[in-house]
Amino acid sequence: MSPIVVAIICLLALIIGAVVSGYIFFNKGIAFRKNQEAETIGTAEQRADQIINDAKNEIENQKKTALVEAKDEIYKLKSEADKEIKDRRSEISRQERRIQQKEENLDKKNDNLERKEEVLQNKIKSADEKLNEAETIKKNQLDILEKISEFTREQAKDYIISQLESELVHEKALKISAYEQQVKDSCEEKARNYISLAIAKCAAEQVSESSVSVVALPNDEMKGRIIGREGRNIRTLETLTGVDLIIDDTPEAITLSCFDQVRREVARIALERLIADGRIHPTRIEEMVDKARREVEHKIKQEGERAVLETNVHNINHELVKLIGRLKFRTSYRQNVLNHSIEVSQLAGILASELGVDANVARRAGLLHDIGKALTSEIEGSHVQIGVDVCKKYKESAEVIHAVEAHHNDVEPTTVIACIVQAADAISAARPAARSENYESYIKRLEKLEEICSSYEGVDKCFAVQAGREVRIMVTPEIINDEKMVLVARDIVKRIENEMDYPGQIKVHLIRESRSIEYAK
Repeated sequence: MSPIVVAIICLLALIIGAVVSGYIFFNKGIAFRKNQEAETIGTAEQRADQIINDAKNEIENQKKTALVEAKDEIYKLKSEADKEIKDRRSEISRQERRIQQKEENLDKKNDNLERKEEVLQNKIKSADEKLNEAETIKKNQLDILEKISEFTREQAKDYIISQLESELVHEKALKISAYEQQVKDSCEEKARNYISLAIAKCAAEQVSESSVSVVALPNDEMKGRIIGREGRNIRTLETLTGVDLIIDDTPEAITLSCFDQVRREVARIALERLIADGRIHPTRIEEMVDKARREVEHKIKQEGERAVLETNVHNINHELVKLIGRLKFRTSYRQNVLNHSIEVSQLAGILASELGVDANVARRAGLLHDIGKALTSEIEGSHVQIGVDVCKKYKESAEVIHAVEAHHNDVEPTTVIACIVQAADAISAARPAARSENYESYIKRLEKLEEICSSYEGVDKCFAVQAGREVRIMVTPEIINDEKMVLVARDIVKRIENEMDYPGQIKVHLIRESRSIEYAK
């Protein structure tokens, strides 16, 4: 053989031997691992069998323990049940014995009731016999009484009833009289308390209104300027305002005299402004008087608003507020009517609160009760009727209107509010120094004097001055000429003499003035 073939065969033999030896070693490794795994599995199975056996033993022990405990519990429950049954049987036995005793007692009671019923029946029978006997005796006695009294049964009954009625009427009259006196005393006491409380809560100062105003002057030389050349300035001021200016020896002062406070206030404001301005002549006087009138109208509105706020009365028509403000310049027996109305409103509110009625309505009625006095110089009629018409015009409530109408007993008061306003009005008017009768009659006389003069056709303005001793009448030149002025003056004088009572004499002064005014542009 060649060496190459030998080498190849040797190489193949080596390769085959390596493969066979590798295979043998691989199988041996597998067998070794299998033996190790078998040994491990055997050990795990032994441990599992041991755990299972331990678990079974423990379960058997627990089962035995549970059986023992269950048997003990069952025995215990059975003992308790037996004891409870025994107790219930004992209780049932006792109940049966009690029921049996009650039945025996009921039987005894029934026997007693039967005996008592028998006795009662006998008594009822005996009572019926005696009642029949009494009825017979009563009938016989009544017959004997009828023969003796000569009255039948019905007549005797009527006689007794009539006697009883007369006695009851007398007793009732005595009781009613006593109750009336008691109620009267109680009501009078309560009324005194309410009125005294209202007066105490509404204590107000009383200031009598004056018919003159004093205007201070910077010096006495101003008096001559106010009088003017030949008295033109003073005449113009008196003619425009209807106020009498009294210029005497009083240093640095001029007195304004007029019964109408509005006129006097206009004249005072105008004169003070003229003095402050220094330019005093008829044209300037007219301008100042117009401004003063507008200012007084504004002041009237402010006074009305103040009165509404002070009395806590709301939702009043603005025109009605102006009329309330006009009361500031109106007096009644020298008492300022606005202050009087505010006081009556407050008193009425206090009395209404004490009596438990609507205090808001009472204050409203008290504030408006004299509202007619603001228009008495413009509208004919009593201030009560004028006030009622004004309240109806401005949609006031029926209670307020009735209180206004009834506060002087023009109609019978039918509501508590009306009675309260009456009482408050009387309290305010009856205070010491609140009113003066003489001053009021004097004012009425001056108003009557101006009313007579202004009733003639052609009279433009008329003013009572000099404390009613003179009346100045401004006439319209186109209607009354110079010849007719004499006749009108005589007619006025005759009416004053026939219709008025006055001391001394009254001077009737007619003034006829023609003016022509043009403007240069």
